[in-house]
Amino acid sequence: MSIVYRTGVGRICPGCRRPSVQCVCKSVAGRPQRSQSGQIRVARQTQGRAGKAVTVITGLPLDEQSLASLATELKRRCGSGGTVRDGVIEIQGEHRDTLVAELTRRGFPAKRSGG
Repeated sequence: MSIVYRTGVGRICPGCRRPSVQCVCKSVAGRPQRSQSGQIRVARQTQGRAGKAVTVITGLPLDEQSLASLATELKRRCGSGGTVRDGVIEIQGEHRDTLVAELTRRGFPAKRSGG
């Protein structure tokens, strides 16, 4: 049986399921390791968002600052809002085709995922 909710723990690492402070799957620099598969996926999600579509970009091999600046440029390109959460860029609305074209133009091997 796993813990559903506990106060005072903070963020939990998705890799080892421990508090982020006690994470055992961190890299030497102290940040969680990202998958090095090189697969950049652009997907559409509606779960937990009251039926509103959000375009999600995962797998970008960038640090937090570069990810934030790329997200700003992509939001400007799509003309909508968004955020960066846990190394994932979220853009409000359905913009998969636009984002795949823009990421490919910038040299990232992006693929559209989902239906």
